[in-house]
This record gives sequence, structure tokens and C-alpha cells, in this order.
Amino acid sequence: MPIRKTSTSCCAPVLDGRLKPADAGDLAATFRALGDAGRLRLLSFLAAQPDGEACVCHLTGPLGLSQPTVSHHLKVLTDAGLLERERRGTWMYYRLRLERMAELCAVLEPPKKLANALQRKAG
Repeated sequence: MPIRKTSTSCCAPVLDGRLKPADAGDLAATFRALGDAGRLRLLSFLAAQPDGEACVCHLTGPLGLSQPTVSHHLKVLTDAGLLERERRGTWMYYRLRLERMAELCAVLEPPKKLANALQRKAG
């Protein structure tokens, strides 16, 4: 039973026209959540797990971070829609929201006309 799922739909591609102010603000908030080495390490650790998830109790040791720091980072990543969590008994399990990761990749993908122009210029 999921405790929290953020259903944020993503924005138009950043490099394919102008972003609306609200879309730019939402994307900036998400990228700020990614702008911390500890949070990136948490994402990497979760992605490397066999089931793509981990109990909060298993996150402090491998990352060398204190429990309050890990909890803060998990909250920021969850609020940004990058993680989802599920309570199992007294423990919380976290996993990546892969669809959100794919959306973020898509917003940074250059339009084909720009990519082709840059390839011609470089080659």
C-alpha cells in the first residue's frame, strides 16, 4: 500500500521552445532536489539494489550519512516526485519512480533539428 505517490506530469522539452514560468519553476525545483551529492548517491544506491528498492534502515551505513540526513534527503527526493515509499510494518521502503526519471531525461533531449545542426557543425 503506497503511502505517497506524486503524480506530477512533466513539462515540455527545455530545448524545444519556450518554457512556461510554472513549468520552469517545477523543473527547477526537481533539479534542485538532484543537486546534492548525498541525494544522488541515494538514487544510485536504490537503483543498484536487486529489487530497485531498499528499507530506510539499510541506507545510512552504505552511504556514511547520519539517519537524520538520510531522512531529510529521502523527503526531498520523495517530495520532488523522484521516489515513492511504502510502509511495511514499522519500516519504510523507498524505490525510484522510473517514469519520472524518464520524463526528466526527455525534457533535456535536444530537438532533432538542433542535434543535426550541431553534428554538422562538429563534423
